[in-house]
Amino acid sequence: QVQLVESGGGLVQAGGSLRLSCAASGRTISTYDMGWFRQAPGKEREFVGFITWNGGRTDVADSVKGRFTISRDNAKNTVYLQMNRLKPEDTAGYYCAAGWVGSRAPELPTKYIYWGQGTQVTVSS
Repeated sequence: QVQLVESGGGLVQAGGSLRLSCAASGRTISTYDMGWFRQAPGKEREFVGFITWNGGRTDVADSVKGRFTISRDNAKNTVYLQMNRLKPEDTAGYYCAAGWVGSRAPELPTKYIYWGQGTQVTVSS
């Protein structure tokens, strides 16, 4: 009942910025907590960050703290991931997800119900 589509990925040089968008259709996402994950070839899916249903609380992984910011606009049914000072190790496919997570272990992919197909981010040196 909820479809998620990521966009905004691309190729950038180290130190550059990108803003990813996650657009939802079907049902409103205003009642869902939203997460961002990433996965590089040959590696497990890694938690990036999450935002609560009303935007009142956000959290990001230590590896991106101070560089990445999550926000949402429920009127537009969209969630964003602003990525600054990108590093080559940020190269991965990025995925958004929706679920009822709250503050209960949002880093676990099993907490989320709906997933997008991903958008690729490649950072060159």
